[in-house]
Amino acid sequence: MSVFVDETTKVVIQGLSPTSQGLYHGLRNRSYGTNIVAGTNPKRGGEVIEGIPVYATVTEAVEATGANASFISVPPPAAAAAIIEAAEAGVPFVVCITEGIPMHDEARAFNLLARDFPGTRLLGPNCPGIISAGKCNIGITSGDIALPGGPVGLVSRSGTVFYQALYELTLKGIGQTTGVGIGGDPVPGTSFMDVLAAFEEDPETRAILMIGEIGGSAEEQAAELIRDRITKPVVAYIAGVTAPPGRKMGHAGAIVSGTHGTAKAKMDALAAAGVTVAENPTEAGELMAEVVAKLG
Repeated sequence: MSVFVDETTKVVIQGLSPTSQGLYHGLRNRSYGTNIVAGTNPKRGGEVIEGIPVYATVTEAVEATGANASFISVPPPAAAAAIIEAAEAGVPFVVCITEGIPMHDEARAFNLLARDFPGTRLLGPNCPGIISAGKCNIGITSGDIALPGGPVGLVSRSGTVFYQALYELTLKGIGQTTGVGIGGDPVPGTSFMDVLAAFEEDPETRAILMIGEIGGSAEEQAAELIRDRITKPVVAYIAGVTAPPGRKMGHAGAIVSGTHGTAKAKMDALAAAGVTVAENPTEAGELMAEVVAKLG
């Protein structure tokens, strides 16, 4: 099994045009086997681009194709409106990879979803997306680094380490159920806790690899959930061990203030919750291999 998406997922690409990043990544997703059923563009409704029918609105696309997931790769000023448009159309799963969305736009979209559209889950923004190995790939992850067959579910704030972690497992012959990149912005639509809970409920996910990074308190919150509710073994790595305090490191959420949000604080919290904590991504793969060997 997988979480959130699978081979039955029907994807609409918002903001589709012959030169858009959405088309570039959407075609790669389609080549992986993802069921891309539609695109949207208010200026190109009625067109067909690379075999993908284009509709003026998401509502029209959903009515015509039954799309139940959206892929948003539009410029930052338009991203929040695109997220809300998908929610208004009743799309239950929305992936937004856009980086640099104004913080007040992110906060407004997050709160509107929570208040008015509880049936819509947002992944991202500023994330690599999601890959259900061998079934569905929405976002910018290269499909050839994932290995179908389970038993490991992977969740990550860092995009780059997400790719490395997937490939480390694949090189060791360890399959994955789903890889979820939640993104590194301070207001993610889907949290560590959401994904961990989904993996806990998924019978084919038997172990979890978690990739965190400096800044914020998401990993400490995840540690509490793991301690109280997660029965499956968890291996974790926290990126940014050598980052100096007070520096923003790439992601908007990766900023350390004093001792709050440091890699050490996160690693200590996870270890106290029973998580096996790695010092680097390669070691995380090695430790997960040991966990998988014990699963039998």
